[in-house]
Amino acid sequence: MTPTLYLAPLRGFTNAVYRNIFSRFFDGFDLAVAPFISTTESIRLRDRHVRDLLPEHNLRMPVIPQLIGNSPEEFIRMTRRLSDLGYDAFNWNLGCPFPMVAKKQRGSGLLPHPDRIDAFLSKVVPDIPGTLSIKARLGRFSNEEIFRLIPVFNRYPLAEVILHPRTGVQMYEGVPDIDVFERCLEALRPPVAYNGDITRLSDFTRLSERFPTVDRWMIGRGALINPFLAASIKSGNDDFPDRIGTFHRFHDALFSAYREVYSGPAHLVDGMKGFWFYFSQAFEDTHKLVKEIRRVRCPEHYLARVTRFFEAEAVWRNPAPDPA
Repeated sequence: MTPTLYLAPLRGFTNAVYRNIFSRFFDGFDLAVAPFISTTESIRLRDRHVRDLLPEHNLRMPVIPQLIGNSPEEFIRMTRRLSDLGYDAFNWNLGCPFPMVAKKQRGSGLLPHPDRIDAFLSKVVPDIPGTLSIKARLGRFSNEEIFRLIPVFNRYPLAEVILHPRTGVQMYEGVPDIDVFERCLEALRPPVAYNGDITRLSDFTRLSERFPTVDRWMIGRGALINPFLAASIKSGNDDFPDRIGTFHRFHDALFSAYREVYSGPAHLVDGMKGFWFYFSQAFEDTHKLVKEIRRVRCPEHYLARVTRFFEAEAVWRNPAPDPA
């Protein structure tokens, strides 16, 4: 079974700029779910609210818009605006774990409220101009919350449920609860995609062997750390020539692309610093590099330091073996 691979929506990272540059250097992903846009913007929608989804910005990788919100009317209004751009598939974010979002009963903050989710879906599913999928966690506070939601999900013709087997309060800490994921897989009627902690080929191999009926997989942080990962999963091979040189060229293309869109040198450098939280994990002994990058303010100084790293210091990190 050839897996279908989704690039996950990581707000501030996997936007159209990143997706387009990624697709120039790497392959393996079949589509991306875009970082969420808020349905509260639907009334006063401007191009800047949906710039990431404009068709002219998404010519390299197919993309599904993700919306976050709890108002059916706003959600329907936004999908109709996006339908005018050519979209006919939409994803509802029930997974965002960040407290500022969850306390407004959006993202994972809605998971403890199956009645509200049911009421939302009863209005949205018949009226949106396309199909609906859901990206969810096991719950906000408890992984048992999902079992009150499954009967709700099963009542609707959802395109799929993308399930991250953590709770919202866990954020990204601890390990995904794949035992609970297995119970969900058996109980859910819509197709299920797995999302969570696939950072190397052996992670995918282990999970795909345990869940042979799952053919949809979402990868986020693992792809930011190792952009070869999706191609590695598709081919079953983790041996790529000139890995460091390719990563260097990818980085420089990403830097140049963001230089065109960021407002000012400080914004550009701060944006690239964010990527190094992930990039640094692909290489050995990057503590000193990351510390020096954090102090840089000027784009030219930043680029000079990173170039020296790639040309003289970079050593690709070989993943530790899986625990027995």
